[in-house]
Amino acid sequence: MTAQTAHTGAAPSPRRTDSARRREGRAAWILAVPFCLLFLAFTAWPVVQSLFMSFTDTRARDLRNPFAVNIIGFDNFTKALSDPLFRTAAGNTAYFVLVGMPLTLVVALAAAVALDKGITRFRAVFRLGFYMPVITSIVAVAVVWRFLLQNPGGLINTVLGWVGIDGPNWLGDPHWSMPSLILMASWRNFGTAMIIFLAGLQAVPGELHEAAAIDGAGAWKRFRHVTMPLLRPTLLFVMVTTAIGYLQFFEEPYVMTRGGPLNSTVSLSMYTYQQFGFGNYGLASAMSYLIFVVIAIVTAIQFRLLRERT
Repeated sequence: MTAQTAHTGAAPSPRRTDSARRREGRAAWILAVPFCLLFLAFTAWPVVQSLFMSFTDTRARDLRNPFAVNIIGFDNFTKALSDPLFRTAAGNTAYFVLVGMPLTLVVALAAAVALDKGITRFRAVFRLGFYMPVITSIVAVAVVWRFLLQNPGGLINTVLGWVGIDGPNWLGDPHWSMPSLILMASWRNFGTAMIIFLAGLQAVPGELHEAAAIDGAGAWKRFRHVTMPLLRPTLLFVMVTTAIGYLQFFEEPYVMTRGGPLNSTVSLSMYTYQQFGFGNYGLASAMSYLIFVVIAIVTAIQFRLLRERT
């Protein structure tokens, strides 16, 4: 009886296992079909269509008769690269990324270290306060910052006037408009990087710091030679995501300055958006893919420089 029971409780036959796997596979595909259809309709197809449009002379009037467009090859890409305003937008975007990204990362890392080691009381309140700008509407942020930076009557220039400093026209001067946007963007976005850095700092084993302290390493040496090497994967992730976001920066100049004064704050994304608004769909699609290529190159360089060397 015992042998028969043991025989009955043996592993199921391969035929039964294959049948169960097929049923699970069908159930998985049934559940995945709605997402696949939405992805094909609203993501994959628009990407393919925009890639095709970048090689055509598609304009707004051609939407009623899309088969009448002409294939013009790389003319849109050549036209974009030879456009002086596009090159100006590229320079403004590079300026924004090269200055804004390091500033954002430094402020975020300093805030994360303070929350991890320095601030002991009301830590949750500080964490919420630092992260609050991230979840605040860009329109609300822009209204507040326009009030702070307006000239005359802005709060910042008013405070500077109390100490005898005549503040500049922050948003109306081509020399100060981009630094003003960089300051606002860094203040608004450092909260996300701070949260990620804080998670990375809390994952560093405390035993390594204790061992380094016993060997005579000070706080700065422990941070430089223990914390930062172990923080490399976190730093890579934060740098890549921040660079991708800043290379596509659009809301700040669109809401605050409309690209002015004298095109000093127009960005690649904003100029591409304007071309879509003008009905130059083929040219705008080509500009979009040029931005994509730049993002891919910058991301590859960051992975090359910051990847783990074990």
